[in-house]
Amino acid sequence: MKKKIIVVFTLLVMLINGCSLDSDPAVVTDEVTIIAPSSVGGGWDLTARTIQDILISENLLDGDIRVMNKIGAGGELGWKYTKQQKDHVLAINSSLLITNNLLGQSKLTYKDFTPIATLATEWEVVIVSKDSSISSAKSLMENLKKTPHAYKIGVSPRLGNDDQLSFVLASKQAGLPPEELEFFVYENSGQVVDALLKKQIDVATMTLSEAKKYYDLNQVKLLVISSKERLNELPEIPTWSEEGIELVFEHWRGIMGPPNMTKDEIQFWDRTIGEMVKTEKWQQTLQKYMWNDFYKNSSETSKFLDEQAKLYEVLMGG
Repeated sequence: MKKKIIVVFTLLVMLINGCSLDSDPAVVTDEVTIIAPSSVGGGWDLTARTIQDILISENLLDGDIRVMNKIGAGGELGWKYTKQQKDHVLAINSSLLITNNLLGQSKLTYKDFTPIATLATEWEVVIVSKDSSISSAKSLMENLKKTPHAYKIGVSPRLGNDDQLSFVLASKQAGLPPEELEFFVYENSGQVVDALLKKQIDVATMTLSEAKKYYDLNQVKLLVISSKERLNELPEIPTWSEEGIELVFEHWRGIMGPPNMTKDEIQFWDRTIGEMVKTEKWQQTLQKYMWNDFYKNSSETSKFLDEQAKLYEVLMGG
């Protein structure tokens, strides 16, 4: 009789607390789609496929997961698609979600989505072709000051992103009016480098992970990096401060969902992404691409986006 009373009491406690025999049920058990709002091989795509790989290989998700590339308008098409979804769809984002709106290129804002996580940051670099006569970022800026239209500068996927903004901020520091610079926009970093090698442009600005593969192939020179100090992995690459310009600039990427996601869904992704960034495979990814760990959960990301919106408004209005 005593044993029977204990069992009944336990079941009552579970019912009162809203528990079940599986106390932590997965919210997402069917197919998940991650939108990479760019072509294959870009930073957004690389981030999406890395998440896909780790969630599958580490058994962090019960359902299937796929990556869908929605290309166009500097992320706009992919993010518009994400906003319209009600099923399990997430999208990779970056500061371009904020700057597109500030530049009047999009009506979308970060407030149109559910923040899921901020994942990592990386540094910006300036590159030239291997046989370019440009030997340093300092000489580049000095030449641009004399003749602003002397060099064509490549950027992707849209004006107003961190690639362009980091170069603009450096040029301001050098006393060069940014509006006199000639920027040429390409769909992705691969097209930028292709134009660089074909002499269609003279200089390019992009993230380190996008540029490094071409550097490793001995196709480009890295003139400068936006980090505070030289990287141990690339000790030969000087910082902007070493080139006489006080600039430290980090580019971040994160992940978000459609509006009106439920509390349970948000908690599920907090738990799942939180586990992902603890895995050895994620740490290896950070090391491989020289990304910096910058994980923030949903609520932390919400505050971070508010801060970033104010920051970019100042940077782009100054």
